[in-house]
Amino acid sequence: MSFLEWLYSSYPNPHIEGQWGWLHITVLVLCALFIILTSILLKNKNEKTKRIILIVLASIILFFGITRRVVNFIKTTDYSINNVFRILLPRPGCAISCFLVILATIINKKFFYNFASITGILCGIIFFAYPGVGFNGTFVLFEDLYSIVTHALFFVMSICFITYKFTDFKYRNFWKELICFAVLIIYTFLEIYVLKTESDPFYFMPNNDVQEIVGLGYNLYLPLYIIFIIIYTNLFYLIPKLKNIKKKK
Repeated sequence: MSFLEWLYSSYPNPHIEGQWGWLHITVLVLCALFIILTSILLKNKNEKTKRIILIVLASIILFFGITRRVVNFIKTTDYSINNVFRILLPRPGCAISCFLVILATIINKKFFYNFASITGILCGIIFFAYPGVGFNGTFVLFEDLYSIVTHALFFVMSICFITYKFTDFKYRNFWKELICFAVLIIYTFLEIYVLKTESDPFYFMPNNDVQEIVGLGYNLYLPLYIIFIIIYTNLFYLIPKLKNIKKKK
């Protein structure tokens, strides 16, 4: 295997069932150790020190994202507007989460840390529960390494935003996150119906992979999907609220 074959991910890479194999489990353990250890070590450090860690992680994601886009531009012969958008824009939910954690680190506002955490943790849980990319090749080519590193880092950052105390989940400020969710929904529908760069970024369209796994008809799946998202999002605000009530008592 030459370096270019590795970089272009063109080397023959027989498929394996790598979910919950040694590499998958090792990555999860490293993620957990990083979150726990840095959260403990940085507990009494100032915000600037914690932000340095987040900036480093965001920079790694950005490096891999730019490198992948450059490689894809070199590989492609299709420079149509649609394909250029496909290469440049964050398309699936996990790629969008990468973009959001980077943006949250730059914006450095609590409402955006909240939004990025909610989105990133959900996408990270879905990915690591049953990863469809990264762990399923005999060799770890660049595309696989890109998937593993970026998924691990945006998931870690989404949790560290909370453990480093950059988030502040309060219902009275929830309107700011709602605006972010509205923009995300608009972008998602633009991807599907206008740009046509991704068919289903967040698994809510008919006949998606999650629907097939749970084995539900779409008429039942979509209402349950909406209810789940509402409950999941509210947990981030209810848990701190209940903790405060308990403290007061």
